Amino acid sequence: MVEYRLYFPLSEYLERRFSARVYKITLDAGFTCPTRDGTKGKGGCLYCDQWGSGNRLAGEGKDLGAQISMARESLSRKRKAEKYFLYFQSFTNTYAPVERLKEIYDEALSYDRGDIVGLIIGTRPDCIDEEKLKLLSSYTDKYEVWVEYGLQSIYQKSLDFLERGHTLADYLRAVQMTDRYHLNITTHIITGLPTETREEMVETAKFLADTGYSDAVKIHSLYIPKSSRLARIYQEEKLKLLTLEEYAETVADILEVLPKNIIIARMTGETNREDLVAPLWVLDKQIVIKRILEIMKQRGSYQGKNYIKQ
Repeated sequence: MVEYRLYFPLSEYLERRFSARVYKITLDAGFTCPTRDGTKGKGGCLYCDQWGSGNRLAGEGKDLGAQISMARESLSRKRKAEKYFLYFQSFTNTYAPVERLKEIYDEALSYDRGDIVGLIIGTRPDCIDEEKLKLLSSYTDKYEVWVEYGLQSIYQKSLDFLERGHTLADYLRAVQMTDRYHLNITTHIITGLPTETREEMVETAKFLADTGYSDAVKIHSLYIPKSSRLARIYQEEKLKLLTLEEYAETVADILEVLPKNIIIARMTGETNREDLVAPLWVLDKQIVIKRILEIMKQRGSYQGKNYIKQ
């Protein structure tokens, strides 16, 4: 009996690419965002927590060297990690003059012991330009470089609801520019927005498939952090959130329309119990992923139109 892969996971890509156990070291370099500093708003995007959807280490006074050292020790001990990506995750990690960005990226890479294989830069599509992309491209002689863009949705009504402060046109401009520099692109999308139908959620994935710029996709469930402004809206209005079953069915729909060569870097969001308002099912990532894959097996469906042999 022939076994088929249901989707193309990031773990498989990393194992193929580096022939080693590769993990991300998530970093907070002390950036902010245009939706926080008054440029486009204050308080951040509606769903964002006080740590900028990242870790808390910089806020606890940990510099980049300390963050890298702690993560390296922990991942080596607990996960038997051998290689690492430095992942600038918290807030908007290109939101500074290019000279300052170079200082920060260079400082982080100075802690390379021969075990750092790449950089991942999480940012917004309205916070990138040619000079910043030239800087990121300059690291590709030695490292694999990924730029992660938060698109979240193709619908302006949803971007307005989330108070993102950018448009779909901003995203297209950013990925087209990034593609010219031959940098790898990851796109974040949020599934479960109360502004969208299930069909509209899938349309965002179809758009990514049709445009073809994304090398990887992160599918994020909408959950409500206690420190987010969305928490207040939820408590006042009781927004309808997807059930686990609804979410799993929708993600299965999304995986079916994404091309078979797109890496799936995430299939659900995750957070800590003490930081979460709702829904509680996001606390168990493995249960969520298991249900998504069960549905795909029941349907006989796979990522992309062509089945892929294991």
